[in-house]
Amino acid sequence: QVQLVESGGGLVQAGGSLRLSCSASGRTFSTYSMGWFRQAPGKDREFVAEISWNGGRTDYADSVKGRFTISRDNAKNTVYLQMNSLKREDTAVYYCAASLVGGVGPHGYDYWGQGTQVTVSS
Repeated sequence: QVQLVESGGGLVQAGGSLRLSCSASGRTFSTYSMGWFRQAPGKDREFVAEISWNGGRTDYADSVKGRFTISRDNAKNTVYLQMNSLKREDTAVYYCAASLVGGVGPHGYDYWGQGTQVTVSS
């Protein structure tokens, strides 16, 4: 089993940056693909980014491509989401998730963190 804890959220002005971290427990972290999702009030949870177990492959939603970067450090059991050029529409609760198969659909992920709020002001 994997337990995930996100951190790094907060309030930032449009155009600013934040780095989210997701720390995982368990010795099997390096076997999981990791994803970041977000959910804004009244909206469905949506895919943001994904990274394969060894970091060799990444994928991004079109809305964040070129602005967000996902990375991982398997030695630290941590996955990161660097968010630059933030926009008001990036405001949401951000969740990290672990999956043995990966993908853009939330149903493919087995473990979820509790989420961290990101608020972008104009």
